Amino acid sequence: MSTGTVVLVGTVLFVVGCSTGGTGLKDGGPARSEAVAKTAPTPSAGASPEASPAAKIDPVALLKADPKVSLQIKQDLKPCAGKEFPIDVSYGKVTGNDVDDVVVNVLSCDDAMGLGSYVYRQDAGKYENVFADEQPPVYAEIDRGDLVISKPVYAKSDTLAYPSGEDIITYRWSGEKFTEFSRVHTDYSNVVDGGALPAPAVTQKN
Repeated sequence: MSTGTVVLVGTVLFVVGCSTGGTGLKDGGPARSEAVAKTAPTPSAGASPEASPAAKIDPVALLKADPKVSLQIKQDLKPCAGKEFPIDVSYGKVTGNDVDDVVVNVLSCDDAMGLGSYVYRQDAGKYENVFADEQPPVYAEIDRGDLVISKPVYAKSDTLAYPSGEDIITYRWSGEKFTEFSRVHTDYSNVVDGGALPAPAVTQKN
């Protein structure tokens, strides 16, 4: 993930019904501004679909049955075209569990902006929502065992593709919940033509 690029682009993965895999331990960046790509998900690194129980989930049904997911998200969760839902799903270990956790990002159909991000942990065969962020724009991913949340920052005059800055928030699993570990803010508004990006402001939690 790069916090030094002005244009935030990446590949958005859509799932249809019951997904057969994930996008790996690290997906693309935060809220997407490019055209949506229809890419079939693949299993996470080091895990086959047969070996990963998380590969058998239906993310749409999981979200709609989850009381922690807002009513607005559930009402807006409809296929964009045909049977394709605007959902990006990835699998990996981020809670110290023996089996893969599930990271689900809900996107908007029009511009692929991140509307909500969730982490599900399997316990006794059931999936528990252990993290939720429904303050858009937001995008969650797993990076080297940490949960990383990307939040583009927009001024009134900014276009979707060119935010004024970006917040990168890193969470770590404490055994029962996620705790904020660090927060990095990069301000792109101070960049001039031909100039260098400003040094990001980093706040690390103890």
